[in-house]
Amino acid sequence: MNTTPAIPEIARLLEAGSVIPYLGPDMLGLCGNVQVPATPLALAEIMTAKVSVPHKIRKRLTQAAQFIENFKHRKTVVHLMNEAFASAPAPSALHLALAACHTGLWVDTWYDDTFMHALRLARPQGGWVQVQGLSQSEHFGQWTQTYDAAGQALPDPAANLADSPAAMLYKPIGAHSPAGNYLVSDSDYVEVLTEIDIQTPIPSAVQAWRSGRSFLFLGCRFDDQLTRSFARQIMKRSSAQHWAVLPDEPTRMEARFLQEQNITRIAMPLAGFADALVSALQPALAA
Repeated sequence: MNTTPAIPEIARLLEAGSVIPYLGPDMLGLCGNVQVPATPLALAEIMTAKVSVPHKIRKRLTQAAQFIENFKHRKTVVHLMNEAFASAPAPSALHLALAACHTGLWVDTWYDDTFMHALRLARPQGGWVQVQGLSQSEHFGQWTQTYDAAGQALPDPAANLADSPAAMLYKPIGAHSPAGNYLVSDSDYVEVLTEIDIQTPIPSAVQAWRSGRSFLFLGCRFDDQLTRSFARQIMKRSSAQHWAVLPDEPTRMEARFLQEQNITRIAMPLAGFADALVSALQPALAA
């Protein structure tokens, strides 16, 4: 399908605050000199190269992390994650353009700090916060923590800034900075998925902002039940029009998910889409 004509419309809606960018790990493919893992498999291989786990789960991230947590302590998992994501890739032109646009919410579903640095470059005056998902094994009863633009924890994370004008970077599975919060093991995800249908782990500010708005999925695949579950629940009660840049032919389950969620597939390479969208956003960003 040819959805290239949708790009100027997506750019217009982004600037109007009507589209929420939803970023996946493939966004790292737009960055240069990337020294962090860009897939769950790559992350699993890094972790299991340093801690021995049973062969059958060496390539399964959540199971490997759970084994390490059970037999080497949660602190070992966090230490390995902090090492894996210690380097911050330089943000791409698309990262910077999305950070500068007028949306009030970005959703980033990988652990790297790239988009946080894009926001610091695009908005040096601040005016945004980061809201991260928390592991219940470390923060029982608290689902998220909010940080200001400088990385300082805000004192009332339960409020989640629902009444604040600040723009939000939402990291539902955590992030390296500023505090090494990660959802990565089987038990981390079980705790969240047990409650996510009733929206408990999703910040009230995110629930409020998404209402009636569209999502633009970039660098995401939906060929895994976890990614589909998170996307489905984060999108809940949003608009009926969404887009996903998916250059590869969707799997059967991906195609079903796209249809179910009214997501239009943009069948072009992410790098080509990035160039076109950045170009379409330039007049608005220069204004």
